[in-house]
Amino acid sequence: MGGWAIVVHGGAGVDPNLPNERQEQAKQLLTGCLNLGISALRSSLPAIDVVELVVRELESDPFFNSGRGSALSENGTVEMEASIMDGPRRRCGAVSGITTVKNPISLARLVMDKSPHSYLAFQGAEEFAKQQGVEMVDNDYFITEDNLGMLKLAKETNSIMFDYRIPLLGSDSCGTAVDSPPLMMNGLPISIYSPETVGCVVVDSQGRCAAGTSTGGLMNKKIGRIGDSPLIGAGTYAGDLCGVSCTGEGEAIIRGTLARDVAAVMEYKGLPLQEAVDFVIKNRLDDGQAGLIAVSSKGEVAYGFNSNGMFRGCATEDGFMEVGIWE
Repeated sequence: MGGWAIVVHGGAGVDPNLPNERQEQAKQLLTGCLNLGISALRSSLPAIDVVELVVRELESDPFFNSGRGSALSENGTVEMEASIMDGPRRRCGAVSGITTVKNPISLARLVMDKSPHSYLAFQGAEEFAKQQGVEMVDNDYFITEDNLGMLKLAKETNSIMFDYRIPLLGSDSCGTAVDSPPLMMNGLPISIYSPETVGCVVVDSQGRCAAGTSTGGLMNKKIGRIGDSPLIGAGTYAGDLCGVSCTGEGEAIIRGTLARDVAAVMEYKGLPLQEAVDFVIKNRLDDGQAGLIAVSSKGEVAYGFNSNGMFRGCATEDGFMEVGIWE
């Protein structure tokens, strides 16, 4: 057994012109989350507890697209989703359509621990949250001025916007991109490709893997749209061999059952972790753009993406630590 390890992500697909200040903010947030997870692992917290703890931290910061700072739907509200999975016995919990729960990842954990189900959505999930006494807030808590401005821009261009973090002052540069061939999703044009879902995967000193993913989805998305993040096997998976969290074009991740496929090629093809990640990114996304992070029960860390960068960071018990955005 190789000791504990942790990997976090803040989304795959990054604006190549992202200001250095924003890049440093992202790295500082990821470093802080890694240090939080490292401290918990050194205190012998189980992997599943560390995943929840770190994702809660990411949800509470408006920098990335989860919890506070989530993308806005077409009617200007937030609909969040999350999932969590515990490798031992493959227990899992997931939620969608969350509008008033401060930390969706913790509600997903309660679905796993305190209900007979694996997935609750919309009104049923909100009612369950009230029954469990979780912290609730008004939907306005999740909405930021940046997101309101980008939703307005998305509506003016009649498009789904992936990178709603690009400052409005840079909208002229967005307009120049129209001259280039449009990016496509499911055969339809989109504006800017840069989703910023958050996720965390952990293996503890006992070799137990866990994974969690949380997101606000797409800017200007249809009401009721569900992406890959709450879907076990697509956006999140953990088992005996590994834990995986995905980010990127949700529809492509769903079609490729990306997270489960990493575990499958490890199990059935005998590939080591990084080779399994590389195989899935290369062979399962078709024309989609995405990335993923993973840990193995042996304490290995891995990541891969075919998009323009991915916010990520990782650390292992032997002292290795890395935070990056680009290749």
